Amino acid sequence: MTRTPPSDAEERRAIRPVICYPNETLPKPPMALYRATREGAEKIDEVLVPARDAKCFRVPAGAFFRISSVEGPQVGDLNLWNASDLREKFYSGKSRALHRTHLTEGERMWSSFPYLRPMATITEDTLGWYGMDAFGGSVHDVIGTRCDPYTGNLLSGTQYHHCCHSNLTRAFAAETGMPLAEAEGYVHDVLNVFMCTGFTRDTGQYFMKASPVRPGDYLEFFAEIDLLGALSACPGGDCSSEHSSDTAACYPLLVEVFQPREGALTGWESPPVNGYDRSHGA
Repeated sequence: MTRTPPSDAEERRAIRPVICYPNETLPKPPMALYRATREGAEKIDEVLVPARDAKCFRVPAGAFFRISSVEGPQVGDLNLWNASDLREKFYSGKSRALHRTHLTEGERMWSSFPYLRPMATITEDTLGWYGMDAFGGSVHDVIGTRCDPYTGNLLSGTQYHHCCHSNLTRAFAAETGMPLAEAEGYVHDVLNVFMCTGFTRDTGQYFMKASPVRPGDYLEFFAEIDLLGALSACPGGDCSSEHSSDTAACYPLLVEVFQPREGALTGWESPPVNGYDRSHGA
């Protein structure tokens, strides 16, 4: 039912917005230290994530990991967990609220309650030049959830198994030895690496468009805590037309881990868990 706007409708719409979480008091990452530490770091591991599949990787606190496009334009879905306590995992919603809809250099991936601390800091972004385009699109989003078989079944009655949710579930189960049904509960909303997304201005719908990523582009992170990561090379490829399919052109993604020189991080400490006393007013 269409309702007649009130007489002061335009006045109500014109009220200026207020930022929900002013972030001026957020702890600032020591970017100069991270950049200096990265100089001379040695590669200690690499994992090639096949197209339409996912792989896990591990990064010790104080090391760096890089996700690279290596053969063609490809987006990836990233999950992170505390390697020592899998209950602590990436919290995309709070990362979005504390920073913005799309993350870039100098911004962080924050962990879930009750921990709420930095898990990883983005230290380099070769797509940082993209900014926000005329459609409201940008890259590396924390607004999309991940393509999944449940939504596919809901919308089109399909049984598709190589969507990112299923890819991440299989990879996590293989890494931890958990049964698939148990492993699935640990898979969570993602950082959509290289994916170009936004919301339409007229209907507010989540959209995707062809990623600007090209071979040689990368997103690099500093591990603030010991991490277990999982990355899915999305079956949508560059997401120019398909989200989950066997028809889109898809390519692998490369994850590399770099260990700094001994003593390069002297004085740095892994961030503690959040200091809230958890009494909840009781």
